[in-house]
Parts: sequence; C-alpha cells; structure tokens
Amino acid sequence: MHILVWIGTNWQLTDNADPQQALVISVICAIPISLLAFYGTRIGYSQFGSVWSIRLIVFGISYITFPLLTWVLLHESPFNTKTMLCIGLSFLIILIQLFGSDN
Repeated sequence: MHILVWIGTNWQLTDNADPQQALVISVICAIPISLLAFYGTRIGYSQFGSVWSIRLIVFGISYITFPLLTWVLLHESPFNTKTMLCIGLSFLIILIQLFGSDN
C-alpha cells in the first residue's frame, strides 16, 4: 500500500515525468490503495484488537518505505542524522507494537 501511495503522490517528481501521466497514475492507484488500507485495517484489528496498534505499525512501515523509494527514484539521500534517526525510531515503533505488552 505504501509503495502505491508513494507512486501516486511522488511519481510526478521523477525524472522526465509527464504531469498528465502522473495524474492518471495517481487516480489509478487510488482504488487499490483504498482497498489495501480497508482490508489491512480489518486484518490488523482482528490480529491486534487495537486501532492504535495498527496506526503506529502503519506509520512505522510508511517511514521505512518512503525514504527507500525517495532515495532510489528521486535520488534524495536518506543518509543524514535526522532521517536515519527517524527510520530507526520507526523500526522501534514497529517492534514495540508487535512485541510490547499492553499492560
């Protein structure tokens, strides 16, 4: 889902992107993104029993996906202190949600 979100919103910024084509790609991505989010939420809620857990896991995954795709496709390096700390915190958020106790 996050790969499609990145493509739908940032493809317009890639080298030699046609603005009309990028808009069409964004519109085409909208339905699969919505379906993936809908069913992902349903599955996540049945697994974790908490919308907060789902939200934080999804946030962490998005912050791992975004820097990677931005680095590869837009040639913007994530290798600076601020971005690397945020990526590390995203991994930590995911681990806490997956293995932490709710007590």
